[in-house]
Amino acid sequence: MNGTDPKRVRDLANALRALAMDGVQQANSGHPGMPMGMADVASVLFTGHLKYDPSAPDWPDRDRFVLSAGHGSMLLYGLLYLTGYGDMDLDGLRNFRQLGSRTPGHPEYGHGSGVETTTGPLGQGLGNGVGMALAERLMAARFGGDIVDHYTYVIAGDGCLMEGISHEAISLAGHLRLSKLILLFDDNGISIDGPTSLSVSDNQRARFEACGWNTLAVDGHDPDAVDRALAQARKSDRPTMIACRTVIGFGAPNKAGSAAAHGAPLGADEIAAAREQLGWPYPAFEIPDDILASWRDFGRRGGAGRELWESRLAGLEDGRRAEFERLQAGALPAGFDAAVADLKQRLVAERPGWATRKSSQEVLEVMTQAVPEMIGGSADLTGSNNTKTAATAPVSADDFGGRYVYYGVREHGMAAAMNGMALHGGLIPFGGTFLVFSDYCRPSIRLAALMGLRVVFVMTHDSIGLGEDGPTHQPVEQLAALRAIPNLNVFRPADAVETAECWQLAVQSSTRPSVMALTRQGLAAVRLADSEENLCGRGGYILAEAEGQRQITLLATGSEIGVAMAARALLQADGIGASVVSMPCHELFDEQPAAYRQTVLGSAPRIAIEAAVAMGWGRYLGDKGAFVGMEGFGASAPYESLYEHFGITPARVAELARKILD
Repeated sequence: MNGTDPKRVRDLANALRALAMDGVQQANSGHPGMPMGMADVASVLFTGHLKYDPSAPDWPDRDRFVLSAGHGSMLLYGLLYLTGYGDMDLDGLRNFRQLGSRTPGHPEYGHGSGVETTTGPLGQGLGNGVGMALAERLMAARFGGDIVDHYTYVIAGDGCLMEGISHEAISLAGHLRLSKLILLFDDNGISIDGPTSLSVSDNQRARFEACGWNTLAVDGHDPDAVDRALAQARKSDRPTMIACRTVIGFGAPNKAGSAAAHGAPLGADEIAAAREQLGWPYPAFEIPDDILASWRDFGRRGGAGRELWESRLAGLEDGRRAEFERLQAGALPAGFDAAVADLKQRLVAERPGWATRKSSQEVLEVMTQAVPEMIGGSADLTGSNNTKTAATAPVSADDFGGRYVYYGVREHGMAAAMNGMALHGGLIPFGGTFLVFSDYCRPSIRLAALMGLRVVFVMTHDSIGLGEDGPTHQPVEQLAALRAIPNLNVFRPADAVETAECWQLAVQSSTRPSVMALTRQGLAAVRLADSEENLCGRGGYILAEAEGQRQITLLATGSEIGVAMAARALLQADGIGASVVSMPCHELFDEQPAAYRQTVLGSAPRIAIEAAVAMGWGRYLGDKGAFVGMEGFGASAPYESLYEHFGITPARVAELARKILD
């Protein structure tokens, strides 16, 4: 322990315990037990192993620390305060769980330095940690161990390991032999309902070993044992799980080791008794000067290593250093926009009738050449999602020089890992599955939106248009469900040009994740003239204006643009002026100035057309509006038959328009 004796570690840990007790009590809300139980382990980690520098919290080669058991957030906040992170002070701890504080109930990325990810939904942090460890290996393969050489440490509890995402995450990490990933399992045997024996009897060490991990077990209240285990884990050629046997609420004489310490304040009397038992006579939120000085000294120790790293970075050849710095800043290569413009010109000239999943692949062929930080993947649907390109060689445990991850049938783990890669920095992850399986990814998509991450979720087979696989695979409610998530762009392009524009917007979006909803079936080209402006950037635009006075407006996305255009032709033949508005991204359209939106929507009655449920379209339709789409689940048949069966046809749209205008 670098000369630190066990008693001193216990004093340092008791500071964490006291802050956790006091913060939760002050808020009258929270989880004191986990921080009190894991305080010894965290103290050993932060004083003897973790590479960090509070004065430069975003130092690219710092170790990452993820509190997957995010309910124990006071452990993290206490560590950040004690080690000297400038934006975490005692007032922040006193205002735990209060409006506007830097100390929300669960750690939130962006609320304070040192918070590497948003956790709370159990298991998500573990999935993020796998992505961070993978990103470290990918970046090290590009820039070498002198520039990229750090560990990812994750604290996870029983709940994290019960969640299904944990299996996907640990299996992927073991398969890729992510040896710089170290998981500290808070093995306290308690959940909110009571002893974990009520609900689970897994042998966690055997489980991890079966997935290719190295495993160790220690007494989590023995600093020397924890120290030795961490040192041993750092030498492993596989990821390591250290099962730390702890007592939840350690030090609370009446509630320790029970569910009573898990999810509620201990109460004034129990806190007073705990202070006596721990030998901590100090008032609430008071840390003795000598203990705080010791913590701050440990916090300062990382500065020398950071300065050495900065000198190594400065010694890189100018081009490599500039590239590393560009990636860390999240700036796109200088030629990106020109590459997209050239591609759009070619697509306008060729007018391909591709499925938008095929259009997406053609766009990615260009973009992955132009943007080397794009890292692709698929959840065992590479040939269907069309996410693999010539520029993205496979990633494997033996070669991290590639740019394509075969995630296997692990949609949830894939999404969480992509979030971790984006959080790590230097990479832009994208990965694919079917749109109906966005339900498996949804918790991670939601957290990507909450954190404002540049992650692209490629979702193909986006409607009944996928045909014969039937209603189990035909999404009808998923578009509405995804559009309901704040700060998420849901793109549904209508042809190859729109697909190129939507991908350009997704890659440029540094503070908002994106979903690309793409078809299985071929679609006719509808963007027949080149435009320097990215029209999809408006979210919605007039694709075809009425010939003469506009009497009806047809709104549509994706594959239903073709239905709208054909319906327009029928109406125009009857002398009814019909405009078609393409709305590939509702979210971006809603952000446009009111005058623009009014110009696009017009004052004529409106019909929305989408092979999905109507939810979310009502705000665009007005009093006389109507919707043509799905009212229930799909069916198994060729897609042409399904469109006829469910009435998503030009003839029905035209008939409905005539009725509205009568």
